[in-house]
Amino acid sequence: MSNQFNPRDITWLAFNERVLQEAMDVEVPLHLRIRFLGIFSNNLDEFFRVRVAGLKRAMDFKEKYITESFYQPPTKILQNITEVVIKQQQNFDKTWKKIQVEMADENVFIKNSKTLNAEQKRFVVHYFDEMVESNVIPILLNENSPMPYLRDKSLYLGVAMRTKQFQYESKFAIIEIPSRILGRFVLLPSDDDTKNVMLLEDVITYNLPHIFSYFGYDEFEAHCFKVTKDAEFDLDNDIKTTLAQKIEKGIKSRRKGKPTRFVFDKAMDKALLEFLIRKLHLTKKDSIIPGGKIHNFRHFMEFPDVFKAYKKPVERTSFDHPDLVGKRVTDVIQKTDILLTFPYHNYTPVIDLLRESAMDPDVKSIQITAYRLASNSKIINALINAARNGKEVTVMLELRARFDEESNLGWKEILEQEGVKVLVGIPNKKVHAKLCVIKKRVHNKTLQYGFVSTGNFNEKTAKIYGDHLLMTSDRVIMADINKIFNVLKKPKDNIMQALKGCKKLLVCPEFMREKIIHHIDKEIEEAKAGRKALMIIKTNSLSDRALIEKIYDAAKAGVVVKLIVRGIYCAVNQKEFKQKITAISIVDEYLEHARVMYFYSKGSEDIYISSADWMTRNLDYRIEAAAKITQKNIKKEIKDLLDIQLSDNVKARILDKKLSNQYVEGDKIKIRSQIETYRYLRAKEKV
Repeated sequence: MSNQFNPRDITWLAFNERVLQEAMDVEVPLHLRIRFLGIFSNNLDEFFRVRVAGLKRAMDFKEKYITESFYQPPTKILQNITEVVIKQQQNFDKTWKKIQVEMADENVFIKNSKTLNAEQKRFVVHYFDEMVESNVIPILLNENSPMPYLRDKSLYLGVAMRTKQFQYESKFAIIEIPSRILGRFVLLPSDDDTKNVMLLEDVITYNLPHIFSYFGYDEFEAHCFKVTKDAEFDLDNDIKTTLAQKIEKGIKSRRKGKPTRFVFDKAMDKALLEFLIRKLHLTKKDSIIPGGKIHNFRHFMEFPDVFKAYKKPVERTSFDHPDLVGKRVTDVIQKTDILLTFPYHNYTPVIDLLRESAMDPDVKSIQITAYRLASNSKIINALINAARNGKEVTVMLELRARFDEESNLGWKEILEQEGVKVLVGIPNKKVHAKLCVIKKRVHNKTLQYGFVSTGNFNEKTAKIYGDHLLMTSDRVIMADINKIFNVLKKPKDNIMQALKGCKKLLVCPEFMREKIIHHIDKEIEEAKAGRKALMIIKTNSLSDRALIEKIYDAAKAGVVVKLIVRGIYCAVNQKEFKQKITAISIVDEYLEHARVMYFYSKGSEDIYISSADWMTRNLDYRIEAAAKITQKNIKKEIKDLLDIQLSDNVKARILDKKLSNQYVEGDKIKIRSQIETYRYLRAKEKV
């Protein structure tokens, strides 16, 4: 079995290594390399909160069933994870040291409590007195008291205190770094040509003698650590409580999550380290990972803008879709379909369409799904304006979107106060489809239009996530979206029967999987008949066993299979394949997030854009949708964009069994797909 599949979680770590490679690449601008270190760290935090926690829970189930699901025994995977993460952490630390040298070349320095000049010392004391002290609550530790509650995403300072007289008698304390309130970075007084930054934990470390002055200690040793906890929670079956109430209860229950990882500064006082491990009930089976001085590196995604002026390349500037310039979006999409490709195209038309609908007296209703929203969502503001203008607005708000549960509960309250009808989904099935349908009534005739997207309706992430959004008035697609909303409004005992009638949208659960298999089978038939057979799949993750085995069947028959998979990739080329699978992963400044399916289909070229990854959870346990592209110019555009990505020899890595992340060999002409995508789309303005 291990020869046929790579374990999902190990392939995810290989993806995160590709992120780390971006931080290691000296060709990447310095501020972006720091940001990639932050992304790597944030990814790893979530991995331990969700995946490692899941593996540990899986160990309690029957080994045979679990091994089939994970492709290897969880115990073996967990052991492998620890080995891989420690190695990656070492590369991370080396990379950070190199970056600091390059920062120094630009006269940017990160100061600690031992490298301050006299003026900076005075500033740090004053800053602590004015801003920090009131937010610092030191907690003394002792053997006979239980370990205080440690917050999951927080960073802690572990303090060992002694007196010169009694060197071998230590007192321990912990301090939570109040970065949620104050941020992580403090800009220090600097000469004109230098920039000095201090981390908040070092501000606190410098002031430890003041904090603990009443204890009489004169020697202090302080090092950072953090605990990552199981982020999963169960929803109870109490029929008297609403889903929202269950979610609220579940968010609170996360406080009790078991630790899945303990990361500490390897220079930490040994006695304090042993004390913390013992009090947290950690064992050798747990992920206890030594690291460098700095933890919670995710904050470095927002490192201060202290570098020399960085001129953003033209290819990183979003532009308006040429067919929408100077026109009402509503008018355009009632005549022709529009494909927006973010972040190359501006996201503004999506918001404009909703704003136009909010003001249009002929618009009667708007229905839209929401999974992850921007913190100050213009989408929500437009929908609220529509409701205030008397439109019937329905928002399917997925309260179970992991780590966005609390935010979505807040949006639910705001929307309901404004008279918006909020749907919260179907039991046991998350709504992950990205859909919108708008209805208007003109001269006793109903017109419908809207959009289908591969990514969230979030104008903030649309600036850095690569996604497709189809704006259309296609009557069949609109009818299919209405069918989905009818199910969401009145979940029936047999939702499958209700969704079966969809004609142009492939929907999950079940139907999308069936159609994908149908398409692959058609390509297999063509290959066996000696005719051209080709499939190109772009997805974030490929882990579903049945679809991987179907891909294997295609490769054995001689179908040309080309895969672009950003993250999890469990497939492995086999000896008996007549046609080896070509699989690459592209990691660059933008996060590749679009899902696209292309089947040659005897030359008719069936193309879909989708919200669903090729994972069991998406295909069987979520409401997802894939839209078939029928307009010739858009079909050509999507195929061209896929070909550009398949030609990448700068940021593309080969996906293989060894998970070695080797870059695709470069030809004389360098093709960086994100830059070429920009140029391709921009050139359409001149056509």
